[in-house]
Amino acid sequence: MVDSGKIPHAIMLHEDDGGGAFPIVQAFLQYVYCKNREGGDSCGACPACGKVSKLIHPDVHYIYPVNTGSSVDFVAEWRELAKANPSFTENELSDALGIEGKTAMIKVEEAKKVLDVLSLYALERGYRALVIYLPEKMNREAANRLLKAVEEPPEKTLFLMITHAPDNVLPTISSRCLRLRVMPRKGMFRSVGQAEDPELMRRLMQSVLARDLVAALEAADALAALPSRERAKGFCKYAAERLRFVFLLQQGLESMVEVPESELAELRDWANRCPKTFPRKAADALSRAQGLIERNVNVKILFTELADRFYTAI
Repeated sequence: MVDSGKIPHAIMLHEDDGGGAFPIVQAFLQYVYCKNREGGDSCGACPACGKVSKLIHPDVHYIYPVNTGSSVDFVAEWRELAKANPSFTENELSDALGIEGKTAMIKVEEAKKVLDVLSLYALERGYRALVIYLPEKMNREAANRLLKAVEEPPEKTLFLMITHAPDNVLPTISSRCLRLRVMPRKGMFRSVGQAEDPELMRRLMQSVLARDLVAALEAADALAALPSRERAKGFCKYAAERLRFVFLLQQGLESMVEVPESELAELRDWANRCPKTFPRKAADALSRAQGLIERNVNVKILFTELADRFYTAI
């Protein structure tokens, strides 16, 4: 796209949490700004390449969900995390910004500030770029404000978005983007879960597979005891990832299940013991639970309902 001079003004990359879309965005921007491209790659040595790699290019702006203030208030923490671990997860970003357990979003004030900056001339007379991490976390006002710019972008302006839930992005924004799916790298074995999530998922699955409702409700109580709503949402994402693997195994697509061998045997057991309709129904229940968590519904109630839906689906 860069070599042809036909770069879409808006690109949305859909990744699994921690799936490597941010390094792709950085490599793309480095190629866009590089003064000495060669062999289909940036040189990595010119001043422009150095600025992009250090996340200090004056014409590249980053916004991401925060709890208070705006992204610029956390720029030092953002740069430190992104340089040390470019394939970071949502939880790792929350930890780095010191907002773990708090509700984070991209607010309309943030969108206004960034769009004001983009309305100015590029300092280095090239492209201006806005990288939006998790556009699905923009509130309605921010999304509508951004929509106007995406519909009628200023000349030589790029919007690069990284999403984990494209269906939750404002449809009128999503429809104006070139959408690219970033598949997990083979052998990466990256999980979105925290340390206790595998054991909690195991307890829930073993209880519903054994048709033990009491044990399933006890597993729900353990989930409700997670230390924060962010951790509760993290479990829902981890569980959904595992159910996707169960679905793939049931369809005979084991080659697409990228997990360590130690986990594969357990996933095979679940796939053999549950109906083929279960992964879809359970995934719908997890999606509902995650939405309720974001609406501040009582976690004990919603995880009790989740356990009941799992039990019924089996």
